[in-house]
Amino acid sequence: MGVTLLRTLYGTHNPEINPEVRNALDQTCRGRCGYIHEDCSCHTTCVSLLDCCADYNQTCFQVIPHSSSMLGGRALRILGLVLHPEAQLFCRFKEEIMSEGFIDAEGHAHCISPLLFETGWIPFDILIDGIDFARSGEYLSVHPSKADPTVEVTLVNATQWQFYGTPNVTGWLSMTWNSSLIGADEVNIELWGYREVTRSTEAGMNSSSSLQAELSYLYSLGRNQVNTGTFSFMPESSEISSDWEIGNIRITASSKSDGRRNVQGLWSRAHILAGHLEQAFRDDSAAWAKNKCLQWDVREKTLPGFLNELIDCPCTLAQARADTGRFHTDYSCDIERGSVCTYHPGSVHCVRAIQASPIHGSGQQCCYDSTGALMLTGDSSGAGTPDRAHEWGSPPYREPPRVPGYSHWLYDVMSFYYCCLWSDHCHIYFNHRPSSGCHNYQPPKAGVVFGDPHFITFDGLNYMFNGRGEYNLVSSPDRELSVQARTEGVKHENNTRARGTWLSSVAMKEKTSDVIEVRLADGHLQVLRNQKVLPFTEQKWMDLHGVFVFAPSPQNVTVMFLSGVGVELRVHEGLMAVTVLLPPEFTNLTQGLLGVMNSNPSDDLLTQQGDVVSSEDATAEEIFAFGSGWNIPKSSLFTYDSKYLLDTYSFPQNHNSAFVPVFSLPETPDDPLVADMLTMCFGEGAQLCKHDTLTTRSLAVGNATLRAFHTFQALMKVLQPVVSCGWLPTPRNGKKNGTHYLAGDTLSFSCNEGYLLYGSTQRTCLYDRTWTGEQLYCLRDDNVGFILGTVGSITALVTMGVIIKLHNRKQDREREEKPDQMVTHVL
Repeated sequence: MGVTLLRTLYGTHNPEINPEVRNALDQTCRGRCGYIHEDCSCHTTCVSLLDCCADYNQTCFQVIPHSSSMLGGRALRILGLVLHPEAQLFCRFKEEIMSEGFIDAEGHAHCISPLLFETGWIPFDILIDGIDFARSGEYLSVHPSKADPTVEVTLVNATQWQFYGTPNVTGWLSMTWNSSLIGADEVNIELWGYREVTRSTEAGMNSSSSLQAELSYLYSLGRNQVNTGTFSFMPESSEISSDWEIGNIRITASSKSDGRRNVQGLWSRAHILAGHLEQAFRDDSAAWAKNKCLQWDVREKTLPGFLNELIDCPCTLAQARADTGRFHTDYSCDIERGSVCTYHPGSVHCVRAIQASPIHGSGQQCCYDSTGALMLTGDSSGAGTPDRAHEWGSPPYREPPRVPGYSHWLYDVMSFYYCCLWSDHCHIYFNHRPSSGCHNYQPPKAGVVFGDPHFITFDGLNYMFNGRGEYNLVSSPDRELSVQARTEGVKHENNTRARGTWLSSVAMKEKTSDVIEVRLADGHLQVLRNQKVLPFTEQKWMDLHGVFVFAPSPQNVTVMFLSGVGVELRVHEGLMAVTVLLPPEFTNLTQGLLGVMNSNPSDDLLTQQGDVVSSEDATAEEIFAFGSGWNIPKSSLFTYDSKYLLDTYSFPQNHNSAFVPVFSLPETPDDPLVADMLTMCFGEGAQLCKHDTLTTRSLAVGNATLRAFHTFQALMKVLQPVVSCGWLPTPRNGKKNGTHYLAGDTLSFSCNEGYLLYGSTQRTCLYDRTWTGEQLYCLRDDNVGFILGTVGSITALVTMGVIIKLHNRKQDREREEKPDQMVTHVL
């Protein structure tokens, strides 16, 4: 089929090999995984193309399991490699971390995943009996909270662990684990601690200092314990761990020396080391925590501000769940899992901004109540709070404050324990971590392709294009975004060809990100990264280069880019639909089949040559010609890993000009489908439903098209902009009835007994983002009487009015300077 062609197809992802080096390698894959030689291939696609070099499977190996917590300790078995049990095996990760592997009784080779402070696909190679590192593979390093829970140490009664030493919380602490995963009769139980310390480098004129992450062995909790899968101990306060307030439990075979790194073992998740804190904590935990809270307060004031670079929260729960390119479920408070929101009482669902802030690597969190309203710390301690360090970390991950999980614990979680959980000083915490409002939030614009394909552009233009080939769905040269779509011909149930097409694959890339392709395979979605199939059997979320992929089911995949672009792929009744969500930054910067995103549907049929086809009077044939013009003659992002794909999309021009679709079909009374079709296809979207039913001769396809259309309609309704007037405080010595601050919402106020009202008892949010009425103040009736009696009623009221006006002007000035922050004190 031509290796030259294959090299052309894959050349953008694999450096060209020097011919002399190629000849010297003698067509071997040793040290050349991912390359294509003259006569054979070491690229992953060689398996399906049947042109692999002879040593491909032994050299370019796969591992099982294919994922591990970034804490390491998991045995990764190298598939297809059988060695003598006495052979010597070394594993090298990222060309810098060396560890010794092992060979089991059957000759299977294993590498132990190392301790890392980063997530994503980690390359590694192996050395056997001193032979050069020429065999290579990779595994997925994941956030500890997303690791397989069956291979971790479970802390029994987590609340007891977190509050140990506070009043009435004592006793034995217990843990459990799967004893079969250790492979030893006796085990050691170790305590490890995490901190971030300042290290100086290159002493002298060029010296510099930076924070470095450190996870270190502290001491043993038990040695040579029988490996029963359970262990309990009575914790003792320790001065050794006074500088280590968070950490993990690790269990290893007793044959391993204390604290030895990168050996097989099981880790617990990170937790507060409450049971090991100094004696002063046990003597008076509230006083100890208050002191820590005050120290944190002072330290926070010296750190750079980060709140102004965070994205605003969506105004409603529906918006938060729909904006999948920028926000994702916070697993600690998930409505799909029963809304167990331990740290956010009153919330039913929280989300986190997917991307960390650009300068400080900070994160946004937004929580919502049962009515779908955004909760604010000015009203409730259960509201979402921003994070100085993003909980999921941020590239390049390895250095504070970007270390996944752990930096967040140090900067944001420990202080919450100090101020809110172990002492009653939560107001200090909220002064530095006020929840975001939604005053500046702008929802994304969405475009969709579904059915036989129907297109709804970002500006709402609805049209049909039945081309067969590969096309630019969204192209944004200015933002370096490309989303491409492949369509295939539809077959009837009797395997004959229909005169229609449907989506079969979508490929996408942004700037220097990995290329992600999602294609339909046997009724489910298959995800490829740089033309290699990604396995989602162990993980549902993957951190990749410049992009994230979430695949909760074989029929549901979401791709998220660093810009906030989200691409949702869904399968219904065997048909694939794609929804592209673009943030406002893409306004006037898009072209392709989903149009120009500028709120003007009249220019959405913009051709590659810059001409606009009038959508009002364009014929179906003219629209077909417009769509055909967006085919991809060059720079295809797709994978061609079968003879069918090569023959259909690669060798010929990738738009099949010989294919002419049916532009309309009559509804003949004698057609046996028509009666059932008319019963099913009614209301909005009926014409789309009818067309697809008749084209494919399938009621199921027509129904799937109708469902996809209604789903998109619901999405568009959710993504309509919402007006917020911003938070209003509860008056001191008074009450506020209501916590909703969107246009049309009304709040009522009242004063406590013994206080007189000054201001408005009701205030309504208007669509110009202002509140009706005046701020309410509650003054003691005897103070008012004293003022009126000694100064005179008119003078007193004027004086009070002036004071209140000045105070209101000061607050308005503060709101203008910091519109995103919620003031948490009350008047």
